[in-house]
Amino acid sequence: MTSSARTYHHGDLRRALIDEGLKLARTGGPSAVTLREATRAAGVSPNAAYRHFADREDLVRAVAREAQLALARAIGERVAAAPGGLAPDEAAIERLRRVGLGYIDFARAERGLFEIAFFTQDTIASDDIVTLDDEIVAPFRVLMDTLDAMVDAGALAAERRPYAEWACWSAVHGFADIAVHGPVRWQPASVIDTLASTVVESTITGVRGVPTSARLEAGAAEPRP
Repeated sequence: MTSSARTYHHGDLRRALIDEGLKLARTGGPSAVTLREATRAAGVSPNAAYRHFADREDLVRAVAREAQLALARAIGERVAAAPGGLAPDEAAIERLRRVGLGYIDFARAERGLFEIAFFTQDTIASDDIVTLDDEIVAPFRVLMDTLDAMVDAGALAAERRPYAEWACWSAVHGFADIAVHGPVRWQPASVIDTLASTVVESTITGVRGVPTSARLEAGAAEPRP
């Protein structure tokens, strides 16, 4: 008897197919995720998948959601490793820095999952958010929350907050894309690290409208309440 003779309890097969879809995406990107390949890897007949997924697109959306959550977790781990003892505004800026670098590092380490994470989304959604199945995608929510926290900490002027997530995402996602698909991918890892840091720092400066060092020096010179 081979693994193709597996028996799944109610609800298990959907999870198993998503897990197999993640494995396929990790090695082959979105195009590798098909119902036939997922069911073959799970050891069930292709028809069994249709009890849980209407079609391939339905499976891809489910896998994309899991890839988005994986990206958000990776960013969260990067943010959680931030040094302590920073002033509130410095800490808020450091979190945004780590969100950007965590995003780029995930793309470099998990190319297939990065590709499928934003391969699909809702076609009808608000102009200022990115959603999948009517929910803001996890990495985008992390970025929005980080920017909101910067306003609360006095690290980002309230009038500069609207649409700041788009400026940040465009710059960081754009660099991540050329780092894994474009000419930057041929550079040594140390060079890519340096370029990534430069892009993230420039993005922070642009969003805040003032060089980070100048803003922090000015803040340090002012008495704190």
